[in-house]
Amino acid sequence: MSMSATPSTPSPAGDDRNLVPVDVTTAASFDEKLQLFWLKNRGLIFALCALAIVAILAKGGWEYMQRKKEAEVKSAYAAATNTEQLKAFSTANEDHPLAGVAQIRIADEAFAAGKAADAIAAYEKAISILKTGPLASRAQLGRALAKVQSGKTAEGTSELKQLANDTNQFKAIRTEAAYHLTSLAVDAGNAAEAQTFSDQLMQIDPTSPWTQRGLALRASLPTPAAAPAAAGESAPAAKSDEAKKDDTGPSVQVKLPGK
Repeated sequence: MSMSATPSTPSPAGDDRNLVPVDVTTAASFDEKLQLFWLKNRGLIFALCALAIVAILAKGGWEYMQRKKEAEVKSAYAAATNTEQLKAFSTANEDHPLAGVAQIRIADEAFAAGKAADAIAAYEKAISILKTGPLASRAQLGRALAKVQSGKTAEGTSELKQLANDTNQFKAIRTEAAYHLTSLAVDAGNAAEAQTFSDQLMQIDPTSPWTQRGLALRASLPTPAAAPAAAGESAPAAKSDEAKKDDTGPSVQVKLPGK
């Protein structure tokens, strides 16, 4: 049997010289594909991770600053104990809801002191800051009463009626507005309007303290006089002198049992 002159030498174990380099087209397993993706995009991944960490830190820092600022605003509001301090606080924090609350306090103090013009101005500032909600409605009610106090009765009464008739308004605001309308009607001696507004109070909230006060005010008015005789009814004829003489006879006393 003939032998080859140059027999082939088997490749030693561990010799990778004949292996094909792994790339996207030759990668077979998921691990190989993942490794290739990491090698190709690790710079971008590191950058995105760093960006996410910076964003998280920035958000946390912003929230911390907001909490700190909120605490400082609340502390400054609590420290404002007189009108001048409340005015300074409201000016320094005009975009904060507590500035609107400060303006309501300023307006209430002016109203109690009989300074209607100052009260109206402060209530209007409160409304512009608060815009909506129960405190804004409270400021609207205060402004209406301040207008009545200033002599603008028709304008103030009109605003009170709007509040009382607004079914979307808070019930407490509606009942207080209707009470003040009842009070104004009683002060004017207008029994018909007082009755109308006290009836409205019963419709809005019969259990409200404002309703009970309104009904008490309404009851303080005198009972309306009896209506005049209907047309066509003749008044009783005056007695003649002779009839008067006949009525002057001896009186008859009737004794009731037990009396």
